[in-house]
Parts: sequence; structure tokens; C-alpha cells
Amino acid sequence: MVEGSMTQGAGQGPEVERTATVRDFRVPAYVHETGPYAQSTHPGDVVPPAEAAYPDGYTPTQRDLPVINRGDTVQVTVDPASVPAPQPATGQGPLYVVGDVHGYLDELVAALQEQGLLDAAGQWCAGTARLWFLGDFTDRGPDGIGVIDLVMRLSAEAAAAGGYCKALMGNHELLLLGAKRFGDTPVNSGAGTATFQAAWLLNGGQKTDMDRLQDHHLQWMARLDAVEEVDGHLLLHSDTTAYLDYGRSIEEVNDTVRETITRNDADEVWDLFRKFTKRFSFRDEGGADAVRSLLDTYGGTRVVHGHSPIPYLLGEVGSEEGEDDGGPVVTGPHVYADGLAIAMDGGVTMAGKLLVQQLPLDT
Repeated sequence: MVEGSMTQGAGQGPEVERTATVRDFRVPAYVHETGPYAQSTHPGDVVPPAEAAYPDGYTPTQRDLPVINRGDTVQVTVDPASVPAPQPATGQGPLYVVGDVHGYLDELVAALQEQGLLDAAGQWCAGTARLWFLGDFTDRGPDGIGVIDLVMRLSAEAAAAGGYCKALMGNHELLLLGAKRFGDTPVNSGAGTATFQAAWLLNGGQKTDMDRLQDHHLQWMARLDAVEEVDGHLLLHSDTTAYLDYGRSIEEVNDTVRETITRNDADEVWDLFRKFTKRFSFRDEGGADAVRSLLDTYGGTRVVHGHSPIPYLLGEVGSEEGEDDGGPVVTGPHVYADGLAIAMDGGVTMAGKLLVQQLPLDT
């Protein structure tokens, strides 16, 4: 029997286990890789070393980003005077995007309140505003299921007010789905065998999330789109060109991803997870061309993505000696690849910032 309430909401739930934090922000070697369409993996996106079996181009490391206690993260103080005025009740409202959340529910609520999207009680107050989450709701942080419950609730509240709250599929949604559905079932990783359960645990999977995971959460995640275009912004989770493997239109990509999940074949879902875990395609030499390949295929004038933390894109993850004064400093989105890409993962799991940003950017 799954623990937790069907109406689990923001800030509610069982006491959450805390995991000791390893505060080591030294720059990984892959940050300095160059070359067109370079692909690598985040230290926190790894597969278990089962029989040393890793897919081609997939370079896991034991230096995972662990769960960070709430007290280690940046706490946002909301100045009531700086909160935007409530949105009008009619007409199309402004567009906002949210980077990777990874279970940091309190930080998410504070960031949404700072933008004037939620009131002091945590209810939608933005009228016809449009809000997109770029994926990765769970793992590493303390309350991933609470985050999903909040997003689901805001979807209903925003729709009732004439706006909307929508979400994209991240690689951690695929990982949680796979861990729940397939557990320790061996999958063909391309160079041997691996399991979703081992990969989920190695990537910050939280027992409290799995214990509270219910059918309606699984159904919601399985139906998420992978790509969307809004107001000239091509929204996706991962900074990779792997989306091109699943279709030549946004509709085809989303249909293919959903069909792959629906078929419930462990090897197929693993391959989807592996491809969505790739990163850094838009960085360094050839990055702008990689972005253009997506824009030319799916439309839009800029890609907006999460997945790769901004500190890693900038190579600013503390000193080589690991003697930082509190971790990386992230003040907002990172625009790069000749201005064609906007990175939205502020690195909340590494004491960075959970980003909520109105689009288009001023600059």
C-alpha cells in the first residue's frame, strides 16, 4: 500500500529523511570538453556500474550530487513591494518558465511568489498568466512528490482563472517511471546490462518519494510532452539534439515519446532515458549550429532548456581546491550559443538558485 494522502499538497507530507551533504564543487573534467555537438553527462546523471556496462558515449562517475539539506540552499526573501501586480482576468497573460526543481518545494513556492504567480497561501493568483515547467521535479531534493502535487494543483487553478500551468518531460521523470515500473529488471544499456532501480538510486532517488508515488502521479508523468513552442521559444528539458531521433515535428516527437512509454518495454524506455540524459550539445564550438538544427526542424527563434546547471555551462563550480564560500552564484538565466539558447537550471541542488523567469528576456 502506498503511503501518503491522495491530496498531498505543497509543504505537506511525512517527515523527510535528510542525507549528509558532500560539498565538493570542483570543476569536473568534462566541463572543459570542446567540439561540435559535444555530449557528456552531469555528475548527478549516472548509471550504476553493473558489470561496467554503459552505453556508447555515456560516461558516468561516482561523483554524484547528493541530497542537499534545505538549510544549505539559497532562501529567497519576498519583498511585497517588488511583487508584480495581479494579472488581468481576460486576454492572454505573460509567459513564465521554471527550471529544474528536483524536490525543492519550499524554494519553488518562494520563487513563484516572488514573481507574483502565487499568493501568500500558495494559491494561483496570476490570472491569465502562462507557466511552463521544464521538467525534473524529483530526486536529490527533499519533497519531489510534493512538487508534483503542487504543479498538478496549479494546473487546475490556473485553468480556472483563464491561464495555464503546464510541464515538460525531464530525464528524471523517465527515471522515476522506469524505477517504479521495471525495478531491478535488467535492461540492455548498449554495452551490457543495467537496471532502472540502480540508476534511480545513484541519481538521488528518494525513498520518501517512491513511498508516496501513486497511480495518478505516474499517469500524469507518462502523459507529459517532451517539446513545445510558445511565442517563438522552443521549450525542452535537455540541451541535446537527441529529440531529432524521435520525429521531425513537435507533434511527432511528443507522440513517439508517449507511445514508447505506453508500450512499457524496459529497453525502449531505457534508451529514451539515456538519450534525454545527454547534455552540452549547445555549448562550445558547433553549439549554435546544434541549436539551429532544432529550430529549423521544430520552429521558434530560441531554445529554452533546463537539465545542465548553469554553473557547469560556465565552468564556475567553485575552485579547484574545493574551498568555495558557499557554492556557485547564479543570478538568472544564461544566454549562450550566439544568443540562440537560454539555460534555466540554476543549480538548486548545489546551493544555486531555483529559477522562474518571464519571457521574453529583456536582453
